[in-house]
Amino acid sequence: MSRVPSLSSPFLLGFDEIERVLDRVVKGADGYPPYNIERFERTNGQPERLRITLAVAGFTRDQLDVTIEENQLVIRGRQQDDKTRQYIHRGIAARHFQRTFVLAEGMHVLGADLKNGLLSVDLARPEPERIVKTIAINEHE
Repeated sequence: MSRVPSLSSPFLLGFDEIERVLDRVVKGADGYPPYNIERFERTNGQPERLRITLAVAGFTRDQLDVTIEENQLVIRGRQQDDKTRQYIHRGIAARHFQRTFVLAEGMHVLGADLKNGLLSVDLARPEPERIVKTIAINEHE
């Protein structure tokens, strides 16, 4: 299967790094843990907010890490096997996971909360500043 680059238009200049990041994110997605992304509209002059909620039942606060690495929100979970237990049936395995979300420039992480097996990470997307710049045209004869 050949893939046509989605950002290869001659009108999109300098987006090759974004395409590489998107490829890396898609290859790293395995579906665990499941997550939701909610949007909260702008109200009373507050910026638009997003909330990413991951189902992390069985993980404690100490087993979860939320970091920002090169404009990416990275959420990791690490559980250790309890070697002292002897299982007759084991349907709940200790697992590790890593979820990565690429953040647009200007996105801010407001905080993270763990409640009832759900990890919520709140983000703010401030209104970008509108800049118009006139470029001088030099004339050469």
